[in-house]
Amino acid sequence: MKYLINKTLSSLVTYFLVASAAAAQTISLQGREDREPEAATGYVNKTAITAEHFMVSAANPYASWAGKKVLEKGGSAIDAAIAVQSMLTLVEPQSSGIGGGAFILYWDNKNKRLHTFDGRETAPANVDQHLFTENGQPIKWRDAVVGGKSVGVPGVLKALEAVHRQFGHLKWDTLFTDTIQTAKHGFTVSARLNRLLELDLHPGLRLPGESNDYFFPDGQALQQGQTKKNPALATTLSQIATHGANYFYHGELPTAIVKTVQNSAINPGFLAVSDFNNYTSIERPPICGSYRDYQVCGMAPPSSGGINVFQILKLLEAFPVADLAPDSIDFVHLYAQSSSIAYADRAMYIADSDFTQLPFERLISDQYMHDRSSALSVNKAFQKASPGAVFSELQLGRDTALEMPNTSHLSIVDSQGNAISMTTSIEFMFGSGLMVNGFLLNNQLTDFSLNPTLNGFLALNRVEPNKRPRSAMSPTIVFDPKGNLELVIGSPGGSRIISYVAQTIIGVLDWGLDIQQAINLPKITNRNDYTALEKDTPIAELEAQLSLKGHNVRIIDLNSGLHGIQIKHGKLNGGADPRREGLAIGG
Repeated sequence: MKYLINKTLSSLVTYFLVASAAAAQTISLQGREDREPEAATGYVNKTAITAEHFMVSAANPYASWAGKKVLEKGGSAIDAAIAVQSMLTLVEPQSSGIGGGAFILYWDNKNKRLHTFDGRETAPANVDQHLFTENGQPIKWRDAVVGGKSVGVPGVLKALEAVHRQFGHLKWDTLFTDTIQTAKHGFTVSARLNRLLELDLHPGLRLPGESNDYFFPDGQALQQGQTKKNPALATTLSQIATHGANYFYHGELPTAIVKTVQNSAINPGFLAVSDFNNYTSIERPPICGSYRDYQVCGMAPPSSGGINVFQILKLLEAFPVADLAPDSIDFVHLYAQSSSIAYADRAMYIADSDFTQLPFERLISDQYMHDRSSALSVNKAFQKASPGAVFSELQLGRDTALEMPNTSHLSIVDSQGNAISMTTSIEFMFGSGLMVNGFLLNNQLTDFSLNPTLNGFLALNRVEPNKRPRSAMSPTIVFDPKGNLELVIGSPGGSRIISYVAQTIIGVLDWGLDIQQAINLPKITNRNDYTALEKDTPIAELEAQLSLKGHNVRIIDLNSGLHGIQIKHGKLNGGADPRREGLAIGG
């Protein structure tokens, strides 16, 4: 196996229902709810879109069209990504925005080189591993998520600017125009945004302040079809367009953010202006490995996607997956076990590589993958996988981080063959609930292990000053046996992202499905907890057979949000998840 990785790279939550019709009410984690907190809003059948020159697939039609306009003007993939992200800040505020972070894979087609950029949020300098503990015990996630304590320094703008400096074709200040105009004149509220507000799942939005005024004008949630303006965001983006990302990290805007965080009515936080001044995005070496005849490339830690997506694929490589039907008992059985093993390693070993000393290449080495694959049984499932003994010399505590499925993904290929796979997030639905100058702030610090120790051993993914929390975000790019661009893919979905992406890759590479067909596949996940089968799909009929094989099965909504582009016979094929409102569009 060939892989690229920096040799010095260092080392479920119970589902919930929020019964909050007033600010004082809190998120209930009592009584496991077998549904995702970002509610499903319907399934819309979609077919693959084919184009000759360029393609963009993003989570909202406004965003996809904004990217298309940039590409039509000769913009590069990164130019289009900036336009898409700014628009998502406006029209999909529950999932991502300039108040959050991102991981970016960029394929430079001219020089045939893959670059990856880490725009993950960082913890304030003035915190320690006990940020989320009281009286020696970790606080409940529902008590940590809302307000200022959970807010990390946003990194998405720094990362986008870093990529643009290297690969941008159009001027930075032209890439925000569409969103600025739409924010001034108004966008049409989608069914998804309305539904998530009507469910009233985030008590932070009900607190007096900018969020409540914006999302609940006159006490009522924004309605589907309503025209909504955001002049504050238009002003903010105009300043960013004129002054660059520097405006976000120096001067009056970080001062306003810090004031909001430190004076939050719930959980005042520790961010300081100096945390913004000192923030940098990081260009990291990609992680690439061979799966059959293909090269699968992803992001290095603190993303776990590059390692764990590849692990799932590699564990299955010894089996004739191409001969198994996507909805067969044999495939689902093997896939769930492979996923369980990958998630076991993830919980123990993956964290911000700048703060650990573990050589993560061991986790994807040929020998280790062979040893782990031998644990897979075609007849009987194990209930729970243990982490591999790859770092047996260490004593570590497993992670207790809770990751929610509110994220967004965009895939773009431009007319020069450059490509971008970017997963972007503010973490929980509507982030921390704090809004500043027209955009929401993240709650990414709850992606750290709330408990810094387990059974007396330190968790690698504990809170530390300036550290980046581990993430399941898995932007991925796949190359064919000749090294040509084959697939650009990624998804939202919290900790389930890894499973969604790996299953879609199998659909394209092993079963020969087009990108939309692969995205449409009924979803299977196992995060080393239970085997989840997507509700109201044919695969749910396997429950009894899987139970006989030893699986703990649950039939639940699995709200992936995959956006992908497949390059086949010189054509671009775009797909968007039918479970959400995204759109693939090309030219």
